[in-house]
Amino acid sequence: MKFFKYIFLSLAVLTVSCKNDHQKAEDVIDEAEVASTDTFSDMSIFNLPSNWTTQDGEEIELKDLQGKVVAMVMIYTSCQAACPRLVADMRNIERQIPEDKKDQVQYVFVSIDPEVDTPERLKAFAIENKMDSDEWLFLRGSEEDTREFAAVLAVSYKRITPIDFSHSNIISVFDKQGEMIHQMEGLGVDSKETIQAIIDHAR
Repeated sequence: MKFFKYIFLSLAVLTVSCKNDHQKAEDVIDEAEVASTDTFSDMSIFNLPSNWTTQDGEEIELKDLQGKVVAMVMIYTSCQAACPRLVADMRNIERQIPEDKKDQVQYVFVSIDPEVDTPERLKAFAIENKMDSDEWLFLRGSEEDTREFAAVLAVSYKRITPIDFSHSNIISVFDKQGEMIHQMEGLGVDSKETIQAIIDHAR
């Protein structure tokens, strides 16, 4: 968690340093507006300034996910090895959440290959995997935002061929305020602790 906070603070400093005076003035106004409605801790991913596009072509920010427990994993849709197993792991987790908790959980897939994974491709992938209902959300962002967010999650990835990546296999769970509460690393591992973390915070 200390690593998570260090990375987040580093990104915040980098973002501020790149803005001109006019943008800073706008940010002061925006931050005042946000502060009136949102109170996120320094550990919350909802503070990140990144923008994302969903499989339905909608533009969102991470703070739009507040109010639900979020189970999140980074994949790419053309992956033929680890990613299908990560999808299966997410499906297995979702299946074991009690019915009275299901509407309080959002399952999010973030693409590490935004060039290929357009909203149209993400939508097709969701349909192919029978994940086109509301609890499943697929996101793509810019290369920069994707890299920054991966660093926050301690997920590493690297292109090894024109169409393939090597990448970490980590499912992260966040509470309703965007704070990380659990990570599960590996493929096909026992998800009991992950499921319990979701249930405990889906209140």
